[in-house]
Amino acid sequence: MKPWSERDVASGDRRRQLVAHRHLIATIVAEARMCGDATGRPELSGRVLAAFDDVPRHLFVPDTLVMYAYADEALPIGHGQTISQPFIVALMTELADVLPGDVVLEIGTGSGYQAAILSRLAREVHSVEVIPALAETARQRLAAHGFGVAVHVGDGRAGYAAAGPYDAILVTAASDDIPPALVDQLRVGGRLVIPVGAPQRGQQLIRAVKHADGSLSRRICLDVRFVPLVRTALSATSAPEPSSTAADRA
Repeated sequence: MKPWSERDVASGDRRRQLVAHRHLIATIVAEARMCGDATGRPELSGRVLAAFDDVPRHLFVPDTLVMYAYADEALPIGHGQTISQPFIVALMTELADVLPGDVVLEIGTGSGYQAAILSRLAREVHSVEVIPALAETARQRLAAHGFGVAVHVGDGRAGYAAAGPYDAILVTAASDDIPPALVDQLRVGGRLVIPVGAPQRGQQLIRAVKHADGSLSRRICLDVRFVPLVRTALSATSAPEPSSTAADRA
């Protein structure tokens, strides 16, 4: 769809904003059907669609890009990171099968958009961000708009053991492998949704389910392109710093 004009942004045209939001949701529904054979999810659940309807994306994009907020594409948010394509956010949310009583972990807070949607579906959401400036901005944004998310600064590969085990874990950046710490923090029967692979080799979105013996059953859902999962000097066993509650696919 066409991006908003500068005039639309300046006038704060709420009606156009709502139309653009509904158009985006219709686009996501159509793309889910188109990819359904690969993902196994041709229809998005009513709960996921309601969560999308309840979270305005323009709140999570830079002011200079707000006219593109409801385009179905990834957008830069600074620090070499992006707010993911809405269809990918919807698909990952759907694959996580989040229930109202679930405790969910997100790796890669970024703008806070995915976490905000998860907060409308789960009982408790924790999100880990490696870049302190992004974490603080997302924390303030989420709190200001009433999204109940606890944002923590730390190395995402280490997860956040203090609030585990988790019913679902979503990773919003690509890893060369599935970090063992995340598997350890996943409840038996829990779902892990993660893009795996290096950019030069291609990446695949994987849905994994944990079994009682600690093993994972995996399904490759889609070829994707995400920014890489950023590592820090923290060791893989270091816990993220606690803090207060608050793909990129081109």
